[in-house]
Amino acid sequence: MNDPIGDMLTRIRNGQMRGKSVVATPASKLRGWVLEVLADEGYIRGFEATTGANGHPAFEISLKYYEGTPVIREVKRVSTPGRRVYMGANDIPQVRQGLGVSIVSTPKGVMSDANARAANVGGEVLCTVF
Repeated sequence: MNDPIGDMLTRIRNGQMRGKSVVATPASKLRGWVLEVLADEGYIRGFEATTGANGHPAFEISLKYYEGTPVIREVKRVSTPGRRVYMGANDIPQVRQGLGVSIVSTPKGVMSDANARAANVGGEVLCTVF
């Protein structure tokens, strides 16, 4: 697998299109940090570490719906393995004039765009969620 974050976002997107309540994805530290930001921002109910069918560690992500429609309307991968996107604290884009969130990997950890601006740190923009 070349793009683990892109794979996880696609699993979330596909699970919501099918109306699933829980989706599974292989576990890694970076995926866990991104899921923590999504849970803190209220886009997913939560996640828990489990063991997959093959014995490898996995995350079970509890998806969130509001009146039958998914809370996450749009999720896009910004920085890919073939094209990394780095931005300074002042250049991090606002998603839909602040209604969405950009997830940024900074030297101080993975955080939302608002937290990165408040801490005055830039980094790699991993994805945007609305």
